[in-house]
Amino acid sequence: MNNRPAAILSIVIMLGVSGCASMSADECSMSDWRTIGFEDGAQGYTADRLGDHRKACAKHGVAPDFEAYQAGRNEGLRQFCQPSRGYNLGTAGGRYNGVCPSDLEPDFVDAFNTGHTLYNLRASVNSASYQISAKKAELDRAEKRITEAELGLISRETTTEDRILLLAELKDLSERTGQLEAEIVGLVEDRAVYEQQLAAYEQTIANASY
Repeated sequence: MNNRPAAILSIVIMLGVSGCASMSADECSMSDWRTIGFEDGAQGYTADRLGDHRKACAKHGVAPDFEAYQAGRNEGLRQFCQPSRGYNLGTAGGRYNGVCPSDLEPDFVDAFNTGHTLYNLRASVNSASYQISAKKAELDRAEKRITEAELGLISRETTTEDRILLLAELKDLSERTGQLEAEIVGLVEDRAVYEQQLAAYEQTIANASY
């Protein structure tokens, strides 16, 4: 699992720039299309990426060199399509677009699936933790409101009509706090299961050479 930070950075770049204009006027006019192809391949872009370059450069009267770009991209893909990159893409929750050559794809996909399974297990733990925190916060607010409503009931300034409303609110709050407490217990139990699954999976892949 070496070079993970650099690999993750490249994945973030790949995911982040896909919607942007791919090249400026200066880049189009001074382009080394083989190098551009290599960089795109090394970041796992699909062949459609050249279409983005073509549209960007057409505005400046420049056409890409398809053969040079494709040759560079093929070289770059061989750098991208390594198991370590597949694993990091999977653990980052990325998507594999089927770009790898047939001789590299099986190992890449296996590593990607391993990483993606790890991502999903971590996401389950994190999701349960988030929901527990959110429900505890709601429970805290409900309990504070119960205290306020109870004080309102015994206040001499509270009218009979307001007491009726407060009693109805207290009934609803009591039911909701009971629901929240049960939901929190269930989520804590679920999280414990997810944590066990995660720990077991991490142990399973501990010796993987990604």
